[in-house]
Amino acid sequence: MGLTAGLGGAVRHGCVALVAGERVVGACEQERVTRVRGAGFNGTGLPDEALDTLLERLGQDRGEVTKYAIAERAKPRQDENLAQLDHHLAHACASYLSSPFSSAAIVVCDQESPKVSVWRGREGDVTRVDWPWRGPGFAELYSDCAEIFGLKSEAGGQRFEGLARLAPNRRDDRLHSLLDGDGHSLKVQSGWRATVRGWLPTGPEGDPGSRTTAALASALQARAGELFMDLLADVHKDAGDVPLCLGGDFFHHSAMNTLAKRAELFREVFVPVNPGNAGLAVGTALHVSGAKPQPVSPFLGPAFQLHEIKETLDNCKLRYDWVTEADAVSMTVDAVRHGMLVGWFDGAMEWGPRALGARCILASPFAPYVLENLNRFLKRREPWHGYALSGLKEDVAKHFAGPENSPFMECDYQPRDAAQFRNILPTPEAALRIQTVGESAPPRFRKLLKAFGEATGFPFLVNTSFNGFHEPMVCTPRDAVRVFYGSGLDMLVLDSFVITK
Repeated sequence: MGLTAGLGGAVRHGCVALVAGERVVGACEQERVTRVRGAGFNGTGLPDEALDTLLERLGQDRGEVTKYAIAERAKPRQDENLAQLDHHLAHACASYLSSPFSSAAIVVCDQESPKVSVWRGREGDVTRVDWPWRGPGFAELYSDCAEIFGLKSEAGGQRFEGLARLAPNRRDDRLHSLLDGDGHSLKVQSGWRATVRGWLPTGPEGDPGSRTTAALASALQARAGELFMDLLADVHKDAGDVPLCLGGDFFHHSAMNTLAKRAELFREVFVPVNPGNAGLAVGTALHVSGAKPQPVSPFLGPAFQLHEIKETLDNCKLRYDWVTEADAVSMTVDAVRHGMLVGWFDGAMEWGPRALGARCILASPFAPYVLENLNRFLKRREPWHGYALSGLKEDVAKHFAGPENSPFMECDYQPRDAAQFRNILPTPEAALRIQTVGESAPPRFRKLLKAFGEATGFPFLVNTSFNGFHEPMVCTPRDAVRVFYGSGLDMLVLDSFVITK
């Protein structure tokens, strides 16, 4: 049986997904292999290195690929067996066809025109709903908000969201006259960005991370959220009591995912592993393969056998301990309890943007200097930057208020007792992104959280991506070793191998 190769992220975050039959058997971003952050496609029109790496790990070659599928302007040279999809259709497929729902309403919010679109999924078929949209889209609005605060980089939207997370649930009535709309439009007053920029305080209070600046960012985000909920309310009126799937780069933002899930307009709400352009690789491949909706694992990247890890360590002439799984878990628990930062490398790599238990840097949320160690010495980020937690799903609701599920770390939560988590909170009222770790997560990672919970009473660990400064997430054992020795990590766990400094 031949393979279908879905392609996404032609300009940035190039990604390939391989489908055999109707099942995704591999997915990988180009940057993870080339080590060039945000790498798009090559001059061939393909993410060649990611494609060849996946095929090699599967014991296949390019001769097994019978179809390529894309939903962007890039033109791979395989024109004779290339399927070209509409961009928003591919986002709708990436969300719906990787969901557990046989039928669902689908909303796409993306930078690409028409900015906002609505779809219906039924038994694997995706059809467009007539939904005229006027004005800018929500993804564009979010980028404009980030620009107001001087956050113009590719990750500006994420940094803006992190700033708003410091002072959640703020409101500012002045924004209503600047930003308005309904379920079919967004209306922005001319010059609104300059107006809001004029509200920023001067002096120390005008610095990013200050209470006043964070409150304004939170109010802007809240207004965007109110307008987004107008859209969802109208979609619900049209679609009825069905689940909802969300697609497009707007849903990289956990605050909006949280609003959608907590509103309870729809029976359930699903956000895919990667709702952005890299995720188009999965959507295009599943659509062309004629697949029915099915959950898609976030752990579809390269995996490495014990002998391959050992060969790397021996080749680097490193000293290491070869331990049992139980000892690897207990050593990690002991290290993080003593305030250490641990690199965790286990099984197949995550193909999405979040570290979910395979390529992680872990720390205790109760260590006195955890934020300083992460921001100043490891990631070199602003002191106000917060970090996500991974926690056992069955314990999240006991300690945090938020949606029932966030398996891909896609939602925000408020601690029920902020004092318990004060060391990981940039401000006493800050919200946190959380991964609810259920049965589908890597078994060793669940065992680690359970063991940490047994030792401390709280089965939660700080979890950030295993990468160096301005680098993509590590892919191979050699990547992990290099980042370990070039950063402030204290211990490295590569499956059954443990290295300490």
